[in-house]
Amino acid sequence: MFAKIVVLALALASGVYSAPAAASPVDARGDKVVSVSSDYGHAGFSNWGGISSLHGFDDFYGSDDFAHYRHFSPVVVRESRPELVCHSQQVVIVQQRLAVLQEMAKRIITETICEVETQTIVFQQHHAALGRFSHDLRRLSGHRVGYDGKIAAHFEDFYNSDGTLSTWDFGFSGKDIGSNYYVPTSNWDEKESPSKVGSAYQAAQIASFA
Repeated sequence: MFAKIVVLALALASGVYSAPAAASPVDARGDKVVSVSSDYGHAGFSNWGGISSLHGFDDFYGSDDFAHYRHFSPVVVRESRPELVCHSQQVVIVQQRLAVLQEMAKRIITETICEVETQTIVFQQHHAALGRFSHDLRRLSGHRVGYDGKIAAHFEDFYNSDGTLSTWDFGFSGKDIGSNYYVPTSNWDEKESPSKVGSAYQAAQIASFA
């Protein structure tokens, strides 16, 4: 176990886990190989493998921007206002709410997508887009740490009155995310935060792969 931890620590230090690996060609249904560009971030999936449920997939973020990395340019509309000041809570309170979002993502994917290939691709897109927030938190992306307040407000629209998942169009695309960016009061210390956050990230990554 100690050797495993050492290897992981070295890998983390060299940036091995800093970004997902580029996609490689795979066999979609056991009968043909579907080509996916090896250029990181360029992977078109509309009608991938002849799967009709993927029609229009690339319209959300763009065919060259799988998880909204390339063209994400947040427009800050609220910053350091009273309602955006961070109020620390017990960590279990935060973990509970994130667990709800986690299980909601699973429910949405399994109840509203029938093809397992589409479930897989949509989840990987979700995972990659959310994972990029780690770069924001560590101040590696060049983006302010925040969220799109207008998009987040749609959380209350998830359910119909009978408790089933809503399936109506919320009226936005992935390209709109960031156009109403809220930035809470900064908690970053230029002198001490880089090393402390780096240590926290590496410890969490080692725990993730242990």
